Amino acid sequence: MISNQLYDEQKVKDVAMLAGKILLESGAETYRVEDTMTRIAEYYGLHHTHSFVTPTAIIFSLNDKSSTRLYRVSDRTTDLEKISEVNEISRAITSGKVTLEAAKMSLDVLDNANLQFKFWLKVLSSGLVSMLFLFMFKGHIQDALPAFISGLVGYYICEQIGHYFKIRFFAEFAGSVAIALIAIGFVNYFFSSSIDKIIISGVMPLVPGVPITNAIRDMMAGQLIAGITKGVEAALTAFAIGAGVGVTFIIFGGIS
Repeated sequence: MISNQLYDEQKVKDVAMLAGKILLESGAETYRVEDTMTRIAEYYGLHHTHSFVTPTAIIFSLNDKSSTRLYRVSDRTTDLEKISEVNEISRAITSGKVTLEAAKMSLDVLDNANLQFKFWLKVLSSGLVSMLFLFMFKGHIQDALPAFISGLVGYYICEQIGHYFKIRFFAEFAGSVAIALIAIGFVNYFFSSSIDKIIISGVMPLVPGVPITNAIRDMMAGQLIAGITKGVEAALTAFAIGAGVGVTFIIFGGIS
């Protein structure tokens, strides 16, 4: 017969692992994931827990006698709303406002929820963001339309290819190629003038701003492995964007 203590430990482990999984898949910092899991366990009297989180895996153990859990994370995105919701549930747990069962139920609902904006809205927003970046970079008004189109098309192609291929490098490479082709076409055949500002504005939605920020924050928090890993991932994304633009210019020659 399973003791109540063992049964409770397993439920605590379920809640802590699920909270960590949602946070990591939503793009949270590594130290935030570990801290949340530790706080949940400590509230239920389980001290001296051991957690090890990388950008692709969570390892968690309550004590020396408890079995170790491993969860591998293959898909990651940026979902600040889910991160905020998990933080609220964690605070509710540690303040005694919810039971362990209610917290598990809330996390299950949150894990299965799709809180992302509609795809068409994200594509449209990418075009608008690119156009606004053009003005921030002091571009000309006649370059606003190509910046809007390049940002929109580049993000769309990147997301569509990334949906079918797990290697993000090719998706980001293809998106930057499309942006460069649109910029070259507008400058060569229409009324646009600043090809550099159009391309720079168009690639801004693809720039890994959040991963770079998280990498720095993890490094400052002492999470060296996670910080270096995220930094390398962001560098590869930047390289893919630059390589796509560079290859396009080599093949098509830029401005005629």
